[in-house]
Amino acid sequence: MTPAWAYAPVSDASAADIEGLTVKSFARLYEQAAARKGGEAALEALIPKPTSAAALARIADDRWLAGMARAVLRTGLNWSVVENKWPGIEAAFHGFTPQGVAFLSDDDLDVLMKDPRVIRHWRKLQAIRTNAQYLVELAAEHGTAAKYFAQYPSTDYVGLLGDLRKRAAFLGGTTGQYFLREMGKDSFILSKDVVAALQREGVFTGSPTSQSSLKAIQAAFNTWVAEGGESLTRVSRVLAFTVG
Repeated sequence: MTPAWAYAPVSDASAADIEGLTVKSFARLYEQAAARKGGEAALEALIPKPTSAAALARIADDRWLAGMARAVLRTGLNWSVVENKWPGIEAAFHGFTPQGVAFLSDDDLDVLMKDPRVIRHWRKLQAIRTNAQYLVELAAEHGTAAKYFAQYPSTDYVGLLGDLRKRAAFLGGTTGQYFLREMGKDSFILSKDVVAALQREGVFTGSPTSQSSLKAIQAAFNTWVAEGGESLTRVSRVLAFTVG
């Protein structure tokens, strides 16, 4: 549950108090990012808007699996390699219907390992099957997997990341974060620039992946969103542009 202080109004226009830490208000961060990017208009042009929950819920589950597969296959590769092969990958997986991919046998994966249309990496192919099984489970629990992702509250985004890490495959860390951002889910990405900005503001020390750090990061984002940041996505991009 998000602590009540995460939504507390900010009395000082220049700073917010987060569990005893003084950090810049979102307005100050926005000013800093706008100055670096050539003004507010230039900055806004660089900030994507998250897709509404209603629209996310309408995305077919096969597209969620395709998004997962794209993120998994790109890991450790130049992303253009996967994009160039993508039509063949889609065809080899018959459109990524979760129920079909979930029941692929090891023999079926062996066949795919010989298929020049795909990225022939055994663990990644296994991960795509695991992720299909995960989506089938979500559909059984929520009606569709899309509804699960759509309805998951942004105020506990780290909980969604934790679920991907535990129940899916190859979607821990920033891989899962990029997957969710590309699908349109309101999200933050702990890129090098965002991590540097959060550390500069004293939000956390040490590893950004520890449970204590993630809790502090979520709380900081919730505060900035409540101040007028509008969405995790917008706050994330503004933070990145205060650095890069």
